Parts: sequence; C-alpha cells; structure tokens
Amino acid sequence: MMSAMRSVYVQTCGYEIHVNEWGLPGNPPLIMWHGLARTGRDFDEAAEALSETYHVLCPDTLGRGLSSWARDAKIDYSYKAFGDIVLGLLDHYEIGKLRWVGTSMGGLIGVTLAGGRLKGRITHLVVNDIGPWVPENATERIASYVGNPPVFDTAAELEGWLRANYAPFGPNSDAFWRRMTDTSLRRTDNGKITIHYDPQIATQFTHHKSDLDCWPQWDAVAARTMLLRGAESDVLPSSTATEMVGRGNNVEFHEFSGIGHAPTLATDHEILLLREFLRG
Repeated sequence: MMSAMRSVYVQTCGYEIHVNEWGLPGNPPLIMWHGLARTGRDFDEAAEALSETYHVLCPDTLGRGLSSWARDAKIDYSYKAFGDIVLGLLDHYEIGKLRWVGTSMGGLIGVTLAGGRLKGRITHLVVNDIGPWVPENATERIASYVGNPPVFDTAAELEGWLRANYAPFGPNSDAFWRRMTDTSLRRTDNGKITIHYDPQIATQFTHHKSDLDCWPQWDAVAARTMLLRGAESDVLPSSTATEMVGRGNNVEFHEFSGIGHAPTLATDHEILLLREFLRG
C-alpha cells in the first residue's frame, strides 16, 4: 500500500538534512538522490509508486531545498562530505544494506559509494544519465546557470524559466512543472523569487574537479547496476555509456529517445523499469 510523504529533518555531520520519506520503515530501504541543483521532491512520482514495496528516502543534498547550507563551501560541497552525510543518514535510520537510485550528481555519489565506502552494502544501483567522466562543455553549461541563479518577480516567471532551462527533461505534465516550481523557489530578502539552493554549490566544479573522475570507483562497483541515458544527453555521451556497459559488472542499459539530461523517472514506463530492476 502506498503511503503519503513525510517531511523529516535529520541531524548529521553537524548539519540539518531534510528527507522526504515514503513507505513503511520496516520495508527494504531505497535511497533516491537528486541532481546538482535539484531537490528530493523530483522523485515524487517514482517514490510514491515504489513506496508500496520500499521505505523510500529522498534527501535534499546539503545546500539544496530545505537542507542546511554549507559553512565552508570549498570543503563541504564535495562527494567526500556528501558521502559522510549519507553514512550519517544510514546510521540514523539503522540501515544495513540498501538500494540506490541517483540522477546525475546523485548517480555519481552512488557510484563513489558503491565502489568505495558502501561496497557490499548497496545491492542495486541505478545511475541516471551520468558517467565517470563528464565532458567539459557540459560542466561549463551547468556551472554557468547554477552559479548565477535567476531572480524573478513572480512564480509564473520562474516556472517559465524552469520549463525552458530543463526542457531536456522531455515531456512532463503541467502538474510536474508546477510542483517543480513550488519546490524550487525561495524568496529573497527583498521579496523576489529565486532558486532554492546555495549558489556556492557551483564551487564543486572549481574546488573538487576530481569528483567527476570516477572510473576507478565505477570499475569497483559490485552492485547489480542499471544505467539510464537520455538519447540527447550532453552530460552522458553515447561513447561513455558504451564504455561503462563494457567495463561494468553485467550492467543493464536503457536509453530514452527524445530526452536529454536527464530522464525524470516520472513516467509509467520509467517507474516500471525501476520496479522490475530493484525487485531482482
């Protein structure tokens, strides 16, 4: 039986991390981790559907959504610090083994953990439209807008910007875009509207470039793995996806036509893929 979402705040690593929690705590744990400038609410459709079977946790990464912002952006906006937070969350929820679904940045955090500190504990790993190497033109594109969040007078203007900026997500319902707007905005001190993240999250591209070079961790992943790619993605080139499948441990691969970076995992087809893979 599907359950309603619960909004939870967890103290870990000296920070308050917001978690969108779905399903019964006694069910097998599933962590769904979002992309660079997004929040855990991006997974609402999939999390609700999968909550029939799993205890689904969708955190807001440090500096995003309703979680704390870093005290030292140059240190704490890094995969090392995010991994520490993950371990803290697992301790809080008393989780041993788990399944992981990660989009973009969330996928690479999953790779670094599944091939490192959580090797043997992550049993199923879904990597959504990201690879152990990201082309420089893609990182430059992302850094250019993430480090300079827009400011608007109205929520309607923000929704228009989100629809344009995230058009590579592909076709999604009006309800999806409205929720994305509602969960992405915050008021500035002068009452304007901007995006709900710390602009300094972009420092990850300058101070922690090595975070985007994860081939050793990918090669070490032992979890059952599924790689997803938007056919028009500039973040995960087709050649990189092919190499990942060739070097990976029996990697299941799916590509979605007409979509760029990154598939939203909100459609019935995508949710069915997740359900069948995670059940295996």
